[in-house]
Amino acid sequence: MRDTEGEKANPYALAGYGLVALFWLGMVCGVSFLATPVKFQAQALSLPVALEVGNVTFAAFSRVEWGFAVLLMMATVFAYRQRSLLAVTGIAVAIVLAQTFWLLPALDARVAAVIAGNPLPASMHHFLYAGGEAVKALLLAGAGLVALATLARPER
Repeated sequence: MRDTEGEKANPYALAGYGLVALFWLGMVCGVSFLATPVKFQAQALSLPVALEVGNVTFAAFSRVEWGFAVLLMMATVFAYRQRSLLAVTGIAVAIVLAQTFWLLPALDARVAAVIAGNPLPASMHHFLYAGGEAVKALLLAGAGLVALATLARPER
């Protein structure tokens, strides 16, 4: 459990990193890959209502993700600059930044237009958001498992 400069990695930070990453992964899977698609299958739920529920859900989830991002950054710092964890954390935070400040506002405008009865022409925003969720999920799964697996390896 040594980082690239030879310092011993903090096992508590690695455990914290793994737990935060995997818990965040569970939230991403629950919100983005389960709850969101399923609500559109409810026949009694009109499209404008489903979109409004999604709008509120993702606004709240964005704030939750910022909490996870801060916790992950803290665990990364305390893990003594493990390069792989730094890279994953940086990419995950960049995805959350893009989603929060670019994609969610664009998607919110599209939802408002649909609710008002003036849908906008097709765009790539939804695809980019979903792609960001998939990349984030893969990164969190990999990094969380690597961080926890590192704890199980004996010192050499």
